[in-house]
Amino acid sequence: MSDADVIVLGGGVTGLTTAIVLAERGARVRVWAKELAAWTTSAVAGALIWPYHIEPADLVAAWAVRSLREYQGLVHNPAAGVRLVTGVQADTAPDFLPTWTAALDGARPATPAELPDGYTRGLRATVPLLDMRLHLDYLMRRLAAAGGTIEERAVAGFGAAARMAPVIVNCTGLGSRTLVPDPAVRPVRGQVVVVENPGLTEWFAHAGDQLTYVLPRPGYVILGGTSQPGSWDLSPDPAIARTIVARCARIHPALATARVLEHRVGLRPARSSVRVEREKLDGALLVHNYGHGGAGVTVAWGCAEAAAALI
Repeated sequence: MSDADVIVLGGGVTGLTTAIVLAERGARVRVWAKELAAWTTSAVAGALIWPYHIEPADLVAAWAVRSLREYQGLVHNPAAGVRLVTGVQADTAPDFLPTWTAALDGARPATPAELPDGYTRGLRATVPLLDMRLHLDYLMRRLAAAGGTIEERAVAGFGAAARMAPVIVNCTGLGSRTLVPDPAVRPVRGQVVVVENPGLTEWFAHAGDQLTYVLPRPGYVILGGTSQPGSWDLSPDPAIARTIVARCARIHPALATARVLEHRVGLRPARSSVRVEREKLDGALLVHNYGHGGAGVTVAWGCAEAAAALI
């Protein structure tokens, strides 16, 4: 046996937040990660905190609001990489998710002057926008401060972890497709273009047939995006990159000539419903926390606490 009460499998935002919740409650926690945080899908995330449509819908709003409160509390810690930024989600009514909208200070319908050409309505709100590379570093430091450890270690099954600790938490995201195995988990490819910031201070998003978002940070802007179910391709597609820039330039023309800094691709771990469940395994307790699709950052803290409640 090891000196761990819990082994968390997965080093992305879901694994790290779950490990932190458990460690800050006094558990001895070890994280086994196939890839360190900077190389996970979480590092590619646009990280606009917004309640994307995932199931179970009756739980997602509460998970999102719990996470919202956590991020709002981190705004005054520069090392956490969290800022409150105002923007517009186009073609969204204020009552699209009442629990969420009620939790936002000042959320309201966007005026015609606040909408780009071609859009007739939208929800204007101030929400957390995360720099994921800073934020993942913050999460690792917070876990270490609570006594948790991270080990770069790939696993092919749950047996090794079950022999080392009485509780295993599976936060492997897309890896759960083969690890569990759960064929219901599938990739949804997301590609973004990172460009120099020409002076933008507000975000814009539209989740229509052509996913479009403009997410400004100091010094750069993330332009998106794509939603390609079933694609495992991690190579940036130059043609797709050009269409992303063109769509975003229709929102902000200055983006058409902004210098490209980077191309990023990530695979969202989608599932028909988020799985936060427990089961017995070889005398150990196995808790699952995966299948968040593109909403992993938005629901991370709520799902972490839900998973912890099962232990």
